[in-house]
Amino acid sequence: MNAPTPPPIDSTALFSALAEVLPKGALLTTVEQMRPYECDGLSMYRRLPLCVALPVDEQQVAAVLRICDAGGVPVVARGHGTGLAGGALPEQGGVLLSLARLNRILALDPVARTARVQPGVRNLAISEAAAAHALYYAPDPSSQIACSIGGNVAENSGGVHCLKYGLTVHNVVAARLALADGQIIELGSEAPDAPGYDLMALLVGSEGLLGVVTEVTVKLLPRPQLARVVMACFDSVEKAGQGVAAIIAAGIIPAGLEMMDKLAIEAVEDFVKAGYPLDAEAILLAESDGTPEEVANEIERIEAVLKASGATAMRTSKDEAERLKLWAGRKAAFPAVGRITPDYYCMDGTIPRRHLGDVLRKIAGYSDEFGLRCANVFHAGDGNLHPLIFYDANKPGDLEKAEAFGNRILDLSVAVGGTITGEHGVGVEKIDAMCTQFHALELQAFHAVKAAFDPKGLLNPGKAVPSLHRCAEMGRMHIHAGQTRHPELPRF
Repeated sequence: MNAPTPPPIDSTALFSALAEVLPKGALLTTVEQMRPYECDGLSMYRRLPLCVALPVDEQQVAAVLRICDAGGVPVVARGHGTGLAGGALPEQGGVLLSLARLNRILALDPVARTARVQPGVRNLAISEAAAAHALYYAPDPSSQIACSIGGNVAENSGGVHCLKYGLTVHNVVAARLALADGQIIELGSEAPDAPGYDLMALLVGSEGLLGVVTEVTVKLLPRPQLARVVMACFDSVEKAGQGVAAIIAAGIIPAGLEMMDKLAIEAVEDFVKAGYPLDAEAILLAESDGTPEEVANEIERIEAVLKASGATAMRTSKDEAERLKLWAGRKAAFPAVGRITPDYYCMDGTIPRRHLGDVLRKIAGYSDEFGLRCANVFHAGDGNLHPLIFYDANKPGDLEKAEAFGNRILDLSVAVGGTITGEHGVGVEKIDAMCTQFHALELQAFHAVKAAFDPKGLLNPGKAVPSLHRCAEMGRMHIHAGQTRHPELPRF
């Protein structure tokens, strides 16, 4: 049964109420003003909101939410718009709540090794502020120069060093949250443990469905004395995948373990000149950090494992400048690919490491099937894939083929025991794939959690968790644990 159509929104009254609680110029209502907010980094889907609110503090955030709650107006929170799953796609009849102006570092405690920041603070800015104390914030998504910590919390972002130091959820200790009705609550604690349910872990990765983050307290780590990176070349992606599994099997947990295939290598080298070998079918970047003695020992072990795994050549950074240059290529992979294709679709799925070689081979087969090139760049250490599917939005049928290609990758990820996302979230992009990932009872539990925090369903509606009706209409079915489908999933 379809939900009843909500009554029309009196936009004049809404704009008047919002203007009273926001600074002058902080309410955008014209198409020209709102155009920059019509999508996030996933530009395949675009939608204009009813208006854009730009509060500058927590009190104004709460006031906007109270007004919207009273009027039954949907609200979509947005950080810096670097998300890649459509999580910040506006509602046409709703308010886009931008948190970009809440951008202050409120406190930095070098003794407790914590930083208390507003949600609009850039990821990298935290490490820059902590550098004077030889500290840093570990999660480092490729967009760290621009992405906001509030968005990182919403999507549980990772980065090239998440294998050793964890995702956002492992590095955030507390937060302040504005609920849908404007009430402010505090979650988490700087203590090692706190009584009650771990609502902080529930918040991280909830994609703005439960509340609007207004303040975050993050852990800071001592900057390692030394870091070195090994670049290993392989003559096949399968061997590179086996090298990843071999490193983990040897009990080595590198600070970072990244993989790129030939197409990605070529794009990056032309753009960054990082010194990547153009004759390699795949490269691995494996970093070790710690004391000089620890690094020397671990690098020796990594090199031995990679050599035994079939590496055709290896190069180890001799100084910090060379290390940063090697990583600069990986960090610039997305813009590098953007230079050689009119458009690309960045996927995000996670698979068990032992399946890396097989899954990459199947992705190559899909590339041939759909007639679209695909560059693979990913966090190999934890199996987080980022296939970049090339397409041309101006070419009829290309976008649809790219989406179908991407859906095949997500289905395959689930089929081999993985998941449909590793760090980008679900948003609107993967909401249908959630029907493949979860049972109906699990989806019902998700909806119950949502209702407990947001009973009217006003926060980021239509994102992340599909309705059971939607799943039934699509005919998508959950893949039961232990079930195998050979050679691969059927199309749904």
